[in-house]
Amino acid sequence: MVSTTPESQQDADGSSAPPGGPARIEAHGIDHIPDSERRGRPRELFSVWAAANVNYLSLVIGGALVLMGLSLWQALAVIVVGNLLWLLTGLLAIPGPAAGAPSEVITRAVYGVRGNRVNNAITGWLISVCYFALNLAAAATAAFALVEKTGLPLNTGVQAAVVVVIAAATLTISVYGHALIVRLYVPITLALTAVFAVVAAYVLRGADLSYTPEAPLTGTGLWATLLAGVTLIGSGPLSYTTSADFSRYLPRTSKARAIIGWTATGAFLPSVVVSSLGALAATAVDMSDPQSALGQMLPGWFEPVFLLALVLGTIAINALTAYSAGLALQAVGLRIRRTLSVLVDGAVAVALTLYALLVSDFLDTVSDVLQLTVVLLGPATAVYAMDIVLRRNRYDGAALGDERPGSAFWYTGGFNLAGVAGLGAGVLVSALSVNTLYTGPIAQALGGVDIALPAGLVVTAVVYAVGARKKVGG
Repeated sequence: MVSTTPESQQDADGSSAPPGGPARIEAHGIDHIPDSERRGRPRELFSVWAAANVNYLSLVIGGALVLMGLSLWQALAVIVVGNLLWLLTGLLAIPGPAAGAPSEVITRAVYGVRGNRVNNAITGWLISVCYFALNLAAAATAAFALVEKTGLPLNTGVQAAVVVVIAAATLTISVYGHALIVRLYVPITLALTAVFAVVAAYVLRGADLSYTPEAPLTGTGLWATLLAGVTLIGSGPLSYTTSADFSRYLPRTSKARAIIGWTATGAFLPSVVVSSLGALAATAVDMSDPQSALGQMLPGWFEPVFLLALVLGTIAINALTAYSAGLALQAVGLRIRRTLSVLVDGAVAVALTLYALLVSDFLDTVSDVLQLTVVLLGPATAVYAMDIVLRRNRYDGAALGDERPGSAFWYTGGFNLAGVAGLGAGVLVSALSVNTLYTGPIAQALGGVDIALPAGLVVTAVVYAVGARKKVGG
């Protein structure tokens, strides 16, 4: 049986704290949460996901849909459809209370003990760190604009200091962990809602609600762009296969429907609103440079407030990313404290961000690569969701924590062949159907229409259901 090293049981000032207090560093890592430490209600998940989805990248993506050639109403429809995938994020959250374990452990049921280590190394850690770097770069760009407004010189040293300060604030939240996230994200949600309500008022005043491009897309070109837009929007919810990380402290009696509803709604509503604001703004200004473009629509006195909100929203989303990446690093097999694993993730992300912003265009390369993550994340989401459905969300947390050969989830040599086959089939079909950095043969046969997302989801679910139904059902 493997357990993580417990953290210090003290407040920030050195005094003792009650179990689960927001001022205490979280004691648990990937180990099982006993019933005596379960607390809270599913509705607290709303603010956790809402705060993380009022962010700069949603504005950028919303504006990008119009730049891709869609009309305003086509872009808004794509935004709604793509964000419906948050329902899968909600579904993936319900095993948390059932097992008292994070997603990084629950997926041992899907891939086997050894197979899950590979899964966590790639989908859990590597992709999370890349997203951390991208979001950190976005926050730093907004912070750089704030620094310029103060009159300070924006030299290399100042830029590096800004990146480090933002990362430090993010990692502090991640290190203190679950209780602080739950407590802190309520006021963050309220503050960001107030700021973006003001943004919405000014954007709606200048937007062209009847906007259509000069040369409207038709036929295959239109369908290709619509599907590409849904994939772009859907990459957000698909990147959170770790939603059980934030529900695992709820009592095991928590209703699955409530967990799905509060998680999905908390992410869906702000994502739709903020992305829609980006699309609306793109009907009036050039959103290829979103920060400058929105500056033209907002009053001068409000711009610093808006920039601060962009930084705060990015800190919120990155704190969740770093928290889960830290758990993934433990689940890979490293015997380190959760706090240290979070700091390792942050150090790697800061190094990537500084290199990208100050030395080369590396972040552009990372961004391009992440466009292809749907090839992996779509199937990874589908196989996990299908396992939840087949098992009817019945997971034994203690058995999931046992990594010894011959344990319940050891399967064949440490691999669940059904899970590996389902994921492999889905990734293969997605890779053949993609049309981003390259055009796969299936996309080419369809005239450039990228069906990687739906194809990967469906093929993975079917292959895993066929391979695992009897074993899981039993």
